[in-house]
Amino acid sequence: MSTQAIAAVASDVVAGLLGAGFNGAVRLPGEPEYDEQRRSVIPSVDSRPLAVAEAYSRTDVQAVVRTAREYGVPLAVQATGHGTRVPADGGILVKTTAMTSVLIDPERRIAKVAPGVRWGAVLDAARQFGLAPLSGSHRDVGVTGYTLGGGVGWLARKYGFAADSVIRAEVVTADGRVVTASAEHHPDLFWAIRGGTGNFGIVTSLEFRLYPVREVHAGIVYYGIDRAAAILRRYRDWTATIPNELSTAVVLTRVPGTEQRAVAIKVMYAGPADVAEHLLKPLFEIAGPRLAGELRTIEYADAAMGGTPARHLDFLDTLTDDVIDHVTELEDATVEVRHWGGAMAHPGPSAGPVGHREASYSLIIDREVVGLLGGGAGLRTALPWSGRTFVNFLGDPSRADTAYSPADLRRLREVKRTYDPANFFHLNANIRP
Repeated sequence: MSTQAIAAVASDVVAGLLGAGFNGAVRLPGEPEYDEQRRSVIPSVDSRPLAVAEAYSRTDVQAVVRTAREYGVPLAVQATGHGTRVPADGGILVKTTAMTSVLIDPERRIAKVAPGVRWGAVLDAARQFGLAPLSGSHRDVGVTGYTLGGGVGWLARKYGFAADSVIRAEVVTADGRVVTASAEHHPDLFWAIRGGTGNFGIVTSLEFRLYPVREVHAGIVYYGIDRAAAILRRYRDWTATIPNELSTAVVLTRVPGTEQRAVAIKVMYAGPADVAEHLLKPLFEIAGPRLAGELRTIEYADAAMGGTPARHLDFLDTLTDDVIDHVTELEDATVEVRHWGGAMAHPGPSAGPVGHREASYSLIIDREVVGLLGGGAGLRTALPWSGRTFVNFLGDPSRADTAYSPADLRRLREVKRTYDPANFFHLNANIRP
């Protein structure tokens, strides 16, 4: 399509938006802020939409959906840009970034948030009442996308996935309707969105439980890389003995600010410091002298745990000697082995389709592994691979099916056929109807 033809279509789309009652700002190619507004946090996603529509309300979102359908153009949704992995070329990119209301009900321990809210805002609002959300590793991650994709945080072993704490959602469906999804209303849709991401509509309001956690004993400590294999072997045995209040990960990385390779042990304990230190003693005693870092008691809202870019992700049912030998030989990569289990593995009977709950550990490597994820530059290793994925960490959206069990995937497709039979919402980690 020529530049003139693209401009003509864009002009028609803008007219359609205004006619449908859209009250937000619309950014077109060449205009100020277009490049900034279309940008994803993922560097490889260079989206070139016909228009960027900045929604300020639920009715704005409805207007965008109806306009995209009327003009037959693709529609993509972006709040913070963290979950934007499919370009909206030639379509409309609806931004919900400006929708940032946060309401806390301290008596019911419930938060109600708009789709542009980031975790930092919820953390700061909830801490005033001694409450905590099931947030992720960074304050600037968007709440809604994280939660709809499952949401594994540092309180997950105690309280489950973020998706498991959702109690209600307001959803704009593919036909532009607004429905409320809960256990009582549209229960099939309610089940699907709690792990099935944005495949079924655009969530314009989300309500979820908060938990009575004010302080945690947490931090990151660093030990010599020569102890890596010994630490991981001890970690394998030790994690079978610890309570759900304790969440940990072992990371093969570098001491911050240096080139020195080290083993980082990440810790968060939702309880007293003396109990945490007692529980951690068997792991720390095998690690040798501490190189850097500390654990301290802090407010949960201030616990910055960080994360490892998931270029390669797999789940492990057990941490075998074979896996330990392979990962400790990856000298130039950051490797994170994180303990799962606890409440994540034992949800209620009505829990949503968060995938692979049964896994004991996740394995993340900050670069692709050649031969396992396809071609391209990357590490060459004989590392075993199960092929299971997790939507929040999914680098290749075409592999979305591998994030779910076969039974859940069949049910998700049934719900998709009910609410979006034409696969209107497909610029995502797509579940085909």
